[in-house]
Amino acid sequence: MEGDPLQKLLSTEETSQEEEEKLSLVKRVWEESKLMWIVAAPAIFARFSTFGIYVISQAFVGHIGSRELAAFSLVFTVLMRFVNGILLGMASALATLCGQAYGAKEYGMMGVYLQRSWIVLFSTALLLLPLFIFTSPILTILGQEESIAQVAGTLSLWSIPVLFAFIWSFTCQMFLESQSKNIIISFLAAFSIIIHVFLSWLLTIKLKIGIAGVMISTILAYWIPNIGQIIFITCGWCHETWKGFSFLAFKDLWPVVRLSLSSGVMLCLELWYNTILVLLTGNMENAEVQIDALSICLNINGWEMMISLGFMAAASVRVANELGKGNSKAAKLSIVMTVLTSLSIGFLLFLFFLIFRERLAYIFTSNEDVAVAVGDLSPLLAVSILLNSVQPVLSGVAIGAGWQSIVAYVNIGCYYIIGIPVGVVLGNVINWQVKGIWIGMLFGTLIQTIVLIIITCKTNWDDQVTKARNRINIWSEKDPDHHETITSDN
Repeated sequence: MEGDPLQKLLSTEETSQEEEEKLSLVKRVWEESKLMWIVAAPAIFARFSTFGIYVISQAFVGHIGSRELAAFSLVFTVLMRFVNGILLGMASALATLCGQAYGAKEYGMMGVYLQRSWIVLFSTALLLLPLFIFTSPILTILGQEESIAQVAGTLSLWSIPVLFAFIWSFTCQMFLESQSKNIIISFLAAFSIIIHVFLSWLLTIKLKIGIAGVMISTILAYWIPNIGQIIFITCGWCHETWKGFSFLAFKDLWPVVRLSLSSGVMLCLELWYNTILVLLTGNMENAEVQIDALSICLNINGWEMMISLGFMAAASVRVANELGKGNSKAAKLSIVMTVLTSLSIGFLLFLFFLIFRERLAYIFTSNEDVAVAVGDLSPLLAVSILLNSVQPVLSGVAIGAGWQSIVAYVNIGCYYIIGIPVGVVLGNVINWQVKGIWIGMLFGTLIQTIVLIIITCKTNWDDQVTKARNRINIWSEKDPDHHETITSDN
């Protein structure tokens, strides 16, 4: 007996609806993946290039002399990393503002946000300037060898243009990334690094100008992309989001300062974490081998971190854009997609470093003791890479949503109240040496990652849409031509 035709029809309709929903989900995942990679791929390449400028400069300084190399490492791994963390962190406030404004189609205020960020970061750079002017006496007071301190002082003076280059580099990148116009960043970064290699060879090896030659090349390598980005932004390629210089940039600066300070604290606490790891290993037994091995591991970790920072940029842009549009479901999908993609790459690298271990060390050293030490640290390196594939992405989510102050408190608790003390106890009291310190630091990162996952999962994203809309309304204008400001009830 044949079944009821009506029942068959209903069954067919239900199956068709389920198939449509599946197809719709697949389509949304595919579309989100494309949007994510539009931001992530150029961001990763640009960050690789920026990191490569430092590595190339260091390699050419190494040809000048060991004292110059020690001074260069001191200036760039301590001083420049310190100011880089502050300025990059403060610039990330722009990712929140521009990302949400672009999603809400409040294009007119994006250029004003960019100019406000320039003012805030330029003022901050002026406050940091004495560190560069008085580097030599500061290092001497701290007990550094005088000859190295003198060279470091010269290098720090040469680095002042790099300090100010960071302002335009970070802000212009975030302005362009927020509107997915960052292919230009990749082209400029590639051009810059090619010029840097050629000029470094010409000035250092061929003309033998020395430190001045390396630093001239380094300064140009940082400024060439900036000049290109500023021309791209102000000369018509961003006509919707750049309306020219405006006096509005000097209004309502305090909210930008507060968000910038929260962002600065959040990222500084993360970027300085590994520096503390190196400092804590200085008093270990067989410190020279341990520090060499750790430096190799952190160098590898630094390269991999550029991938994670690229996904951090993608997460912040995609979340901010979708919150600005008022689409909480799309924001949640973008978080899931970015975390899973970054985690997949991190897992492959995790397996790679577990398998090859000390064999990778011979790329950087011929010392067998150092290679064995690297092999011993490789499991910790692999775990670091795995955690780094998730944690920065969640920080990017926080930037996109404007949670910087919350994450700053989380970082203080997890990194500095839990991670470092646990590392000191394992390294010095239990005598696990550098492995103990690293395990403690990883424990702090793990706790931080878990806390951020819980915060992200527990968040009411519809409320985040409302908060984003309120932020845009408070800081935006109804009509840029008439300079009318929208007010808010709260």
